Formats: sequence, structure tokens, C-alpha cells
Amino acid sequence: MLEKLESIKEEGLKKISEITKTEELDIVRKELTGKNSELVFIMTNMSSLSVEEKKSVGMKTTEIKASFENALKEKEEKLIDSMSVLDTPLDTTIPGSSVQTGSLHPITQMCYDLNDAFASLGFEVYSENDISSEKFAFDNLNFAPDHPARQSMDTFWLQGTEEKSGTERLCLRPHLTGGSVRYLMAHGAPARFVYPGRVYRNETTDARHERAFFQYEALIVDKDISFSSGMVMIQTILEKVFGRKINVRMREGFFPFTEPGYEIDMECLVCGGKGCKVCNHNGWIEVMPGGVIHPNVLKSAGLDPEIWTGFYINIGLDRLVMMRYGVDDVRLFHSTDLRFLKEFK
Repeated sequence: MLEKLESIKEEGLKKISEITKTEELDIVRKELTGKNSELVFIMTNMSSLSVEEKKSVGMKTTEIKASFENALKEKEEKLIDSMSVLDTPLDTTIPGSSVQTGSLHPITQMCYDLNDAFASLGFEVYSENDISSEKFAFDNLNFAPDHPARQSMDTFWLQGTEEKSGTERLCLRPHLTGGSVRYLMAHGAPARFVYPGRVYRNETTDARHERAFFQYEALIVDKDISFSSGMVMIQTILEKVFGRKINVRMREGFFPFTEPGYEIDMECLVCGGKGCKVCNHNGWIEVMPGGVIHPNVLKSAGLDPEIWTGFYINIGLDRLVMMRYGVDDVRLFHSTDLRFLKEFK
């Protein structure tokens, strides 16, 4: 009986060594250790054997079964290691296909470029939630109680808070400037930081306007900040972003949070200053308001306007991207049209 078992072992191991495909593993496993195999037949028909024979035959069959299992496992590992990941043979004469990769959205890329530019001037990057309140969006920024921007025709107020006031009346932030007061309240002065993010306005969309768009605010607060310092900052940043000198002009403008305030325009790069629908056919496009921070805003932040002063700029990030790439409709950037976005890879 032991000789027969040894013969079964040799034949079984030989069979396993001849396997060439993973599909054959289960077939051979059933032949060698399945319920109809010779090995199992011997194990279930040992009643006629003596006690000593049962002991020796039982030990031998257990040893053979274990050797089969180990050999099958090793064979399976070898076959898997040598297998190709392809279902069919590789044809090296077929031209390869390019790997599809993603890329940063052009507005995101512009934001990163501005972060780098301002970081080189010693600015910190600040951010906060998209939901603001009447207190930070208007009260702290010197907006009059009856200012039209407080109305629902301009600002998206959150349902259930319309009849409340101050910090309890919530809205989607209509601009980033309220975050500057929050920063100054937490960090004090002197301060030098930028604040990128999305803002929301209840207005009609066109080639230059969207209901949800991106702004990029920068603020310096110190004891001796002159108007010329702000102008130098504007020219330096635009030159860093566009890689060349950009023609800039400043017009007087009213903003409750500045005194004095300015409309800051750059020459339209879509038409080269000749006039197009993007610049309303006058060759210039407003890219940021700015000006000297109003004393009442400093007071809201807990700072003494007799000691501290500052300079704001609030960049229309979407419009700056339009200028960089010569795009004539801001809505394209928010369309999620991959055909358009692939142009910026």
C-alpha cells in the first residue's frame, strides 16, 4: 500500500509540473485530491487494514495531500508571475495611444500664479467660508443702512434669516472685502495678506458678468502706506502675471470701504486697446477696484485710524484670465465644456 501511495505521489507531482495554464490548476487539483481521486479512495477504505497499517497509511496520505497542495500553490504563483496583463499577445508594431491627463482650470492656475507673485512680496494667503453675514459683508465695511447692495436684487440672502440683522442675517458673500476685517480682528496690524475665493451676485449674466465668479483681494495695513505704494504693487503684480509691462489707468470711484477709492483699469489685451465687446469698445477693462482703506473699516477691525492706514485692491480674477488668454466671454470658464478647457493644457 505504501508503494502504491508513493507511486501516486510521483505521478501527481509530475502532473502538477506539466501544468502550463492557470485554468488547468483546478482540474489537476480535483484529479489528485478530489472526492473521486485515488488518494481519497484509499483514505476512505482503510477499514480492512490493521491498526499499524492504518497509522502508517494515514500519515502517508496526509503527507501526500499536503505535498500536492504546496506544489499546486507554488505552480499557481509561478504561472501568475509569468502571465501577461494583456488578454491577447502584444503587437509592438501598433502605434501607442497617448495617456489622457487632467490639468488645472485656467482660473485656478491664475490664482496659483498670483499666490506666487504676492508671496514674493511677503504676503500671506487667507481664506474663509463662502457664507458671510450682514455684519461682515456690509456693516463693518461702512455700507449705509439703505445701500442698494443690501437688497435681495443684488445679494443672495439665506432663507430664514431675511428678517434678522447683523451676524444673524446670513448671505452668500457678495465680495471678499468682509474677510479682511475678520482677518484684522484676529491678527491685528501690521498685516499683508491676499484672500482669493468665489463670490456671488444676483445679476444678469453676459460676456463680462457671472452670478458666481472669482475675486482675489490684497490688503496692506501698516503705519506709513502711501498711495504710490499701492500703485507700485498693482503694476508689479500685473507685470509678474503677464510677463511684461501692462498699461494701467486709475479713475476716481466710490466704494464705502475706501477713502479715496479708485477704479483700476488695464488696457484690453483681447483687442490690444482697439475696442471689442469685452471692453465695451473703449479699449480698457476694469479689473479691480482699490484705494486707501476707510477709517471706519479700521475701527470695525479694532484698529486706530490715527496710527494705521492701508491699501486695498480687489482683482476680478475671471477677467484677468480673459486678458491672459484673449477669451471674449467669461461664461466659457464656468461652462464645464471639456472641449474649451482642453485648450489650456
